[in-house]
Amino acid sequence: MLTVSEVSKSYGGRTLFENVTTTFEPGRRYGLTGANGAGKSTFMKILAGDIEPDTGSVSYPPNARLSVLHQDHDRYADDEVLDVVIMGNKRLYDALTEKERILASGEMDDEIGMRLGELEVVIAEENGYDAEAEAEQILEGLGIDKSLHRRKMRELDPGLRVRVLLAQALFGNPDILLLDEPTNDLDIDSIRWLEGFLERYPGVLVVISHDRHFLNTVCTDTADVDYENIIVYPGGYDDMLRQKVQYRTQVERQNAAKQKKIAELQEFIRRFGANAKKASQAQSRKRQLQKIELVDLKRSNIQRPFIRFDVKNPSGKLVLEVKNVGKSFGDKTVLKDVTFTLTRGEKLAVVGPNGIGKSTLCKIVAGVLEPDKGQVNLGHEVSVGYMPQIHAEGLGDNLDKNAHEWLHQWDDKVTVQEVRGLLGRMLFPSQEAEKPVKVLSGGETVRLLLSKLTLLGPNLLVLDEPTNHLDLESIRALTEALQQYEGTLVFVTHDQALIDDVATCVLELRGERGADFFPGPYEDFLRKTGRAARSA
Repeated sequence: MLTVSEVSKSYGGRTLFENVTTTFEPGRRYGLTGANGAGKSTFMKILAGDIEPDTGSVSYPPNARLSVLHQDHDRYADDEVLDVVIMGNKRLYDALTEKERILASGEMDDEIGMRLGELEVVIAEENGYDAEAEAEQILEGLGIDKSLHRRKMRELDPGLRVRVLLAQALFGNPDILLLDEPTNDLDIDSIRWLEGFLERYPGVLVVISHDRHFLNTVCTDTADVDYENIIVYPGGYDDMLRQKVQYRTQVERQNAAKQKKIAELQEFIRRFGANAKKASQAQSRKRQLQKIELVDLKRSNIQRPFIRFDVKNPSGKLVLEVKNVGKSFGDKTVLKDVTFTLTRGEKLAVVGPNGIGKSTLCKIVAGVLEPDKGQVNLGHEVSVGYMPQIHAEGLGDNLDKNAHEWLHQWDDKVTVQEVRGLLGRMLFPSQEAEKPVKVLSGGETVRLLLSKLTLLGPNLLVLDEPTNHLDLESIRALTEALQQYEGTLVFVTHDQALIDDVATCVLELRGERGADFFPGPYEDFLRKTGRAARSA
């Protein structure tokens, strides 16, 4: 059990949460949710012991092993991948390292022999003889090929290093597991493996994620950071939202009824307080008034952008033809014989492992990159709006412009008021709209790029990882906007809920084996490819 007692934390005079008291139980899996800036990561760091709360305390059971997903992969640059994973159990790794050092020294006496015996006990208690096999299984589940397990960390791509640190956190069956955005840099197959792993995890899990499908699948409970408090609801993210709205609505109605009663009592006291015949009744009303307490409904941290993609000019029925497209970088073939056709209104999800060419295909469809072979043909009156995965590519060179100036440059026919209105709907109030583009946060940058697409009104959207850096409310708003979009869509995302809710067809990239086009929703694709039942 992980116990939180009267914990409070403020930054710069702003209260994130106050007097939080709750427990996290073994066998329960808690999603930690809230708006960007609400204090999720701060609370996670308090649980991990990385920062101290202003007041209150966090306590763990005696001898409980706490495991945290770290992001500091540079510290392991010269260590082998497999060793980094086993380091997740410090007691075991220290015992294995000391045993190896003693045996390598060739020295032996009674004292050393006794020490070796003690180390063998520790190794046995920590299941050390199966450590390498367990580490390999986790690494392979997270998409790290066995050929890389004995490589140095510095030899891996940054995205793979993050996966190794996730494997480190999962290793050795810790009692308490704290994961902040564990699905970052994972492809969908790896996310599905992680879901299965965590569903079997017997300890206390607290996880932050902006992946709604992941939270709904994995979590038995949701701890929501809002209203300067942390409230634990049973169920996944969608369950929490329903309960949260119901509770807020109920309390608002109760407060309204109480306020009406207060007004009635005050009116009676005003009219008859000085009337000797009704003095006792007035005093009774005063006592009733003193007993009525309104629930303090603090302001929510949740802000939701209004996203809407209107098509300025509709396209013809045939929107996009991709014929035998191929692309290589050096000796590596990224795309081979990719062929598909989209008609007006279809919404294509492009899926496949990381590095398989999804972003490359988006660039080719958007006309940013030329294929080595094959053709991309746009239909009649097709206008393309493209959002790249690397946001700097979408922002261009005008980074000293403020958000308002940057957006206005894409359509000088719109008025200043229209641009500011659009920015306001996308959560850029007047002051925020004056910030230089170069200092915008990741979430602000994404909302600005989406604002550009809203302004231009293209009839073919090409979106590469559009949910990166967005909080869950913004992702929900984007999902609804794409569902209602009347144009044609090509998109890449690791957000399974977005694919489930939006895609009408799926293209699976298979590298040297080409690509497969599946008409129908993502659920049909999973069933046809034998992935409907997740395996860990």
